This record gives sequence, C-alpha cells and structure tokens, in this order.
Amino acid sequence: MSETSPAADIPEATTAPRKRARFSVVWIIPIIAALVGIGIAVERFLNEGPTIKISFKVAEGVEAGKTFVKYKDVNIGQVTAVSLSEDYSHVMVTAKIAKSAKNLLVKDTKFWIMHPRITLSGVSGIGTLLSGNYIGIEAGKSKEKEKVFVGLDTPPIITGADPGRQFVLKAEDLGSLGYGSPVYYRRLNVGQVIAYDLAKDGKTMEIKIFVNSPYDKYVTTATRFWEASGIDVSMGVKGLLVRTQSLASVLAGGIAFETPPYSQAGEQAAENAVFTLFESQEAATTKHEMKDDPFILVFDESIRGLSVGAPLTYMGLEIGEVKKIGIHYDRDSYTFKPYALVSYYEERFFSQVDEKDKDAAVRDHPAKAWQEDQGTQKLIDKGMRAQLRLGNIVTGQLYIALDYFPRAPKVQVDWTKSPPRLPVMPSGMAEFQMKVTGILDKIDKIPFDDIGKETKTALNGLDQTLKDARKLLGRIDAEVVPEAKAAMENLKRAVAAAERVLANTDKTLVGPDAPATQELREALQEVSRAARAVRVFVEYMDKHPEALISGKAKEKP
Repeated sequence: MSETSPAADIPEATTAPRKRARFSVVWIIPIIAALVGIGIAVERFLNEGPTIKISFKVAEGVEAGKTFVKYKDVNIGQVTAVSLSEDYSHVMVTAKIAKSAKNLLVKDTKFWIMHPRITLSGVSGIGTLLSGNYIGIEAGKSKEKEKVFVGLDTPPIITGADPGRQFVLKAEDLGSLGYGSPVYYRRLNVGQVIAYDLAKDGKTMEIKIFVNSPYDKYVTTATRFWEASGIDVSMGVKGLLVRTQSLASVLAGGIAFETPPYSQAGEQAAENAVFTLFESQEAATTKHEMKDDPFILVFDESIRGLSVGAPLTYMGLEIGEVKKIGIHYDRDSYTFKPYALVSYYEERFFSQVDEKDKDAAVRDHPAKAWQEDQGTQKLIDKGMRAQLRLGNIVTGQLYIALDYFPRAPKVQVDWTKSPPRLPVMPSGMAEFQMKVTGILDKIDKIPFDDIGKETKTALNGLDQTLKDARKLLGRIDAEVVPEAKAAMENLKRAVAAAERVLANTDKTLVGPDAPATQELREALQEVSRAARAVRVFVEYMDKHPEALISGKAKEKP
C-alpha cells in the first residue's frame, strides 16, 4: 500500500456568489407610517408655541386642561399644570401658548385670573358664570422676551389699548376713593381711578386716574381736581345747597375736575402730569398758587377765633388766606402783639392783567409788581386797611377783610422789609370795647362819694322840712280850720239876719231891683266864693302837705 500526503485528502473549497435577498412588500406600510409620524412630530414641533409659568397668590377656579388663556376674549393658550411653589406661598400655573401669540410674551406683559366681581363701582367678569374662570392677558410694550411672570391680584381697570391718558393726583389721604372710583367732568363719567399708593415720603397719597378719550383733552395745566365723594351740604345766602355728582360717587367715592373760568387758558396736560386733589369744589376753585412773598398784619387786639386757613377778603371777595399766626415782638414799645401772615391768590389779580404786563411783572419781581405797578400803596393812601371781622356768630370764627376807611390816618408802608407790614384797623368789637372802656373811665372819675354825702344831707334837710310842714298843717287843721268854720257860721247867721231886716224894711228902698240890694247880693257872692276857696285850699293841703315846699303839682290833662 502506497503512502499518500494528508493534503491530498482535503477537499478544496470553492467560492460561490451571494444570492440577493428579495424586498418584502410587508415593510412598505410601517415605513410610510414612520415617515408620517416623523413629519407630524416635526410639524408640531415647528408650530408649537412657548410654555410659560405664571405665579399667583391664589389660583381660584384654575384647572389643568380646562382653564384657557384669553386675549381680547380669544383663546390663545391653555393651562397644562397647576402646582404649589416649594415654600407653599403661592401657586405656579403652567400654560401652553399658541405660536401666533408668542410676541405677546414680553417682560411687562400682565396676567390675572378673571372671575365674577361685584363692587360698589360696578360688576365685572359676569361672563365667567357660564364659561368658567380664565386667565386674562394684557400685552406689554417691552422688546425683551419673558417666560416667567407674576400674576396680578386684581384685573386692571383699563388696558393699554384703551384710548386716553393717565394722570397722578396727590392728596393728604385716600378718603373714600378706591379702584374703579369714577372721574367726572361736568357730571359726565369720563374716567376712573386705576391705582393708588402711599408716596415715598409717607406723608401723601398718590392716586392714578385714567381719563378716556376725547375727554382727556379738557385736562389742562390750569385744571383743578377735587373729591366728589358723598354729599356736600352748605348753608349760604341762597339757602340750603346740596351738591353731589351721582349715586355711585355717594357710595363708592369719586373725583371731579374743572378749569376755573377766571384762569388763563392753559395747554393740555402731559401724560402722568401731577395735580393736587382738593377736598371740595370750593377749595379747588379758591386754593391756587400763593404768592411767595406774603404780607404780615400786626394787631393791637386779641385774635382769638382766627386760625390758619381763615379767608382773606377784599371788598367781600375771597382773595387769599391766613398762612401763619404767632406773636410779634415790638422793639420800640417793648410789647408782644399777635400777628397773622397772609397770602393772596395770584390768579385772582393777574387774570385781569394783560399778558404782556403779566410776563414783565413775573419776570422782574412778582411781589414788587403787585406792590408798586399795581398800586398797593395807592390803595392804602385811599384808606385800604386790614380788619378782623366775625365770620360765624355761633363758632366765633374770625377772618381778615381788606376794606376802605377814608378817615384812616395816612401810612407809608416800608416795602423794603420782607414780608411788608400792612396797616390794620381795630375790629368793630374792639372799637366797641374801647368806647365802653372810655365811658367806664369817665364814670369812674365821677365823685360818687361826695355826691352821696351831699344827697344824704339834702334828703335829711328835706325830711326835716316835711316834718315842719306836717306840724304846720297840723296847727292849721287844729286852730285855723275850726275858727274858719266858726267864722263861716257867724257869717251865715249875719247874712240871714240881714235878709230878715231887709224883708221888713221898705220894699222901695231894699227891693230886688234896688241898688243896695244888688250890691249886698254881690258882696255875699264874693264872700261865698272866698269861703269856698278857703275850703278847697284846706282840703288840698290836708292831702298834699308837701305842696308847701315843692309847690302844687302840675295837673295832668
């Protein structure tokens, strides 16, 4: 047996070409579905809007998948999640916003939860009773994008799309004003209060109002604002006056504005211009810009009843007010006297001056323009003086009046002093007190003691005289009257005897027509009259013994 090599027994490998696999039709459908899904996902990603987060203190009525985000009542997004913050102090709301509204999401955009609200100023969000609460949005004006926001506690009163302008009012306190309080112009509701806050100095309130267009054009630099809240009741020469703007202002408070007719026409006020809010219409139409250089009035009488803010009048017209009161020391007489520092309303005077003269006066020196150019010294030379007068007889409040006293002595005011001192006249009460004091001084100088002593002596003498008169009358009644009566009786008997004798004599001699008879008859009549007079005298003296001293009293007709 022959030996062979092992390599000859190994079969030789040959390469064969790979067969191509056939493509199955079954894979077409999954591939198409995958491509469609990818396309939808890409399209959704490209068309998907941003996701934002809004922080609210309270998320009342907000639910994921149900609450919408609306801009001008159009749905632009939906809430996707609601959760508490890590410190549990607020609520984080996540919302998906449509891509078409992504430009609204800037730094100063505002969000709030809209739900029904009933306040004194009105009803809002009434539509949410059917549709449910939603998140409102107000577009901002910033160019910087933002995705995290802090929501408002209450909806804004106005939005940036509303035509009109905002203004700022400064007041000592808020009063009865609040969000949404109406603003009136000639009793027409033209705006509302949109915000208020304490000023940085902590002494005043800053109230923001919004006046709708086209009424905002009536707000000028000369416009005055005042509180129109409640009912204004006043008693004047026209009787009882009651003023109010509307029932809403009575309940919720309100603000009214007007440009005084005597003010110079001003320019339209700029956006966010600052005005003073007065407490009443009367204060708004009288309290204007005061002169920087007031006048001082020094009185020689008590100013009890005069207070800061008391009016200063000129010929009955209120032209200013008292700014300060205090004690003035007079070095010449070494006395302390009360004084009042008063200012006048520049507008009340300069509104009557031509614009050219006004500009020159204000440019040169406002106080000097009034004192010299307007002739204050000439008015003083004519007798213009300041005088305290009673303003209210019940409360005793006083005011200062500038009036004319032609008999007042001439006074030259020293205009170089600041403030200048105007001359004054004593008030009517002070003048009355001075007259009464003068009368009392004269009465005090009367020697009442000496007069009393002399009167007492005279009365004693009169008493003694009356006693003597009584004694005399007693003697007359005891001695003279009985004898007079006896004489009369004797006279009567003598007459009777004479008549009998005559009756027995010759009738031719003593007849009724005889001369002797007539003479005798006349004599008897005279005696009778004398006796009657004596009787009347005695009876009168018996009733009026003092007639011996003072004489017979004059008879009354």
